Amino acid sequence: MIGRLSGILLEKNPPMVLVDAGGVGYEVDVPMSTFYDLPAVGQKVVLLVQQVVREDAHLLYGFLTAGERDAFRELIKVAGVGPRTALAVLSGMSVGDLARAVAAQESARLVKVPGIGKKTAERLLLELKGRLAPELPGAAGRGPVDEAGADVLRALLALGYSEREATAAVKQLPADVAVSEGIRQALRNLAKP
Repeated sequence: MIGRLSGILLEKNPPMVLVDAGGVGYEVDVPMSTFYDLPAVGQKVVLLVQQVVREDAHLLYGFLTAGERDAFRELIKVAGVGPRTALAVLSGMSVGDLARAVAAQESARLVKVPGIGKKTAERLLLELKGRLAPELPGAAGRGPVDEAGADVLRALLALGYSEREATAAVKQLPADVAVSEGIRQALRNLAKP
């Protein structure tokens, strides 16, 4: 399986890009979120790749971030959602927005994506619940969540708390808290009625 592709970007034709890696040109489909962040044609590019093998084709899907590729992998596991639909979802919303929509069970946000109807949106919400690693939004008055906050969130999720409960508890933590103290404080906050 191909997991990473590094080479020169030869063509950009949304959603497909052509990457020359060692003299071989690979056609890779990318979501628009990745497409907009690609370097100029002729520049070096590195893509994380998901290879999809079908009876009639071997297809490559590329991503600039591991979060996008992980979300793509989870999306294509959902019954009735193929790679094209998964690309449409990632083109229509960020991984963080998708994780928040799933955590809040907001089908209206998914229905806004072209190609996603009400039934598909509900299936996505049901099957992705607890499977997407949420990107934490910054708490009020606080910048992006640091690595300690992300570690605290993962610990709370591992302890069985829902994404919504864990995210709310992490938002209440001070910005400079250590992981162990953050877990203690978050557990205290979750224990309060």
